[in-house]
Amino acid sequence: MNTKRCILLFLFLPAVWFAVAQPSLDECRELARNNYPAIRRYALIEQTRSYSLANAALAWVPQIALQGQATWQNKVPSFPEQMTAMLATAGTEMPGMEKNQYRVAVDISQTLWDGGQSHAERAVAKAEAEEQLRSLDVELYEVESRVDELYFGILLLDNRIDLTKEMIGLLDSNLEKVRSFVRNGVAMASDADMLEAEKLSAGQSLAQLQASRDSYRIMLGHFIGQEIEPDLRLQRPPSEEPPLLTVKRPELDWIDAQIDLLDARSKWVNTSVLPRFSLFGQGFYGYPGLDYFASMQNHDWSWNALVGVRMVWNVSSLYTLRNNRQKIRAAQDIARVQKDVFLFNNSLLTDRQGGEIVRLRKALADDNRIVELRTAVRQAAESRFHNGVMDTYELLQKITDENAALLSRSTHETELLKALYELNHTVNSKYTNEP
Repeated sequence: MNTKRCILLFLFLPAVWFAVAQPSLDECRELARNNYPAIRRYALIEQTRSYSLANAALAWVPQIALQGQATWQNKVPSFPEQMTAMLATAGTEMPGMEKNQYRVAVDISQTLWDGGQSHAERAVAKAEAEEQLRSLDVELYEVESRVDELYFGILLLDNRIDLTKEMIGLLDSNLEKVRSFVRNGVAMASDADMLEAEKLSAGQSLAQLQASRDSYRIMLGHFIGQEIEPDLRLQRPPSEEPPLLTVKRPELDWIDAQIDLLDARSKWVNTSVLPRFSLFGQGFYGYPGLDYFASMQNHDWSWNALVGVRMVWNVSSLYTLRNNRQKIRAAQDIARVQKDVFLFNNSLLTDRQGGEIVRLRKALADDNRIVELRTAVRQAAESRFHNGVMDTYELLQKITDENAALLSRSTHETELLKALYELNHTVNSKYTNEP
């Protein structure tokens, strides 16, 4: 059994290593979300919601209160002096009630109807948790945008590094030929110097590009929580366009959650002006008891109890009811305006990104032909140079022109891919087909 486990583990580890070593854009997004510190707030919000709901449910549990008191009062109930004298004549002492009074009591109450307040509190607790979750969705969605910037930045730098290396190789090939011509006396040493200087300059550009790529690579590694090897080539994501430009951004869900929360609070405000009914029972041990006549005859402590139905109506809450309702309606209107503003700005951004995609596609349509022509011109220039018809400066110009054309096409390809993913991010089209 242990041997089988070892074999399975041995076969499984390379797959895991490959998935981690060569993450795709979607994998980087997921890793970044899971690595972002705020992700832990999801569990905390759920815990808070469960605690709030549990507290609201306890409103229907019998409430028990213990209390004790000792008081002195300047006046107490008493018999008229004539009646006290008559009782004394009959042999009955009536010392009267003491001004020092003591009581140890327990109160038990059971809610019969709370005006819907506990139900409203549960609704508010759920709405608050939902609003916090949707706010967290917005925060984590922005993390994806930052990951995209780094990911496509690395892809763009990789393309430039590849083309710079190709240019260095082309310069090196022609440099060797020129040096051969110099040794044979058919070319000047300055021609070789010119090519070598251009090669060194290209090498400097390559070093700068690689340094920039390292910076992007390190930052992306911080986001996903895993180290990315320096020579790792990221997967080029497929070219995808949003099937529909239906906006389903998490910001919209967040605003809707804010409106729902305000609606729940409005219902809670309505319950605050309703009366509460409950059963109650009270038992106490002390002096005086409920039988004042007996407490006037002797000053002993006694057991006492009473039960009944209680109504509590906080009428003063009616004073602020209208203003509280108006404040909530105003806050909901503000949230709806924010939603309209977001959709308006999102529409403007979508139009701009759509125009950028059209521009890049037109540019790419010309880039292929330009590269083809620049390559043909450079090849013809090399042939003329080797035949002694063209000087080194002109050859360098043709090589530079071809490299610029290749770089422009490569840049446009990556920029088009990035623009498509930015459009997808703007409308969040990956959720368009969800029910």
